[in-house]
Amino acid sequence: MKKRLAIMISGRGSNMLAIAKNVQAGILQNIAEIAVVFSNKKNAPGLQKAKEMGLETAVIPSYKKQRSQFDKEVAELLQQYKPNLVVLAGYMRVLSPEFVEKFKIVNIHPADTKQHRGLGGYKWAWQNKLPQTKITVHYVDAGLDTGKIIAQKTVNLQGATSLADVEKRGLAVEHEFYSEIIKQICEHEDKDG
Repeated sequence: MKKRLAIMISGRGSNMLAIAKNVQAGILQNIAEIAVVFSNKKNAPGLQKAKEMGLETAVIPSYKKQRSQFDKEVAELLQQYKPNLVVLAGYMRVLSPEFVEKFKIVNIHPADTKQHRGLGGYKWAWQNKLPQTKITVHYVDAGLDTGKIIAQKTVNLQGATSLADVEKRGLAVEHEFYSEIIKQICEHEDKDG
């Protein structure tokens, strides 16, 4: 049985697209399927891209909504799709404890979560002139990037000439690495029954 993924985005959805391509014809092909791509922003460019790929999409705008009430609505919507795994792919909201308790959730973060949490991971690496940074995939808890680390991958930043260069290098790693870890999680779940 393929594992059902619910992917949550807020913007361009580049990681969602990389995962979708791996589901259609890559390392996730016989392992996972995308049940829904959800966004809290109706104009998120990633939603249009998901539709163009033939994926089911859903939107509940979060603007001016209280977090716990909004998360309750989103949880009710996502539960209809019966996801085995909720995948945050550039979803720019901190999830409420009530939401986190309902699903198995993973996130990708553009830094080592022990060193930098929250926004601007690549900017932080660039400003601190780091020779390398790490991409972290972690389980999501009620904190901000505080969940258990599943895996990390190093990004070589030596010779980077701009923040855009740092981001480009990081995203190239993210787009491969996230699917690899999702595959491991799905396969591990099968072994655990």
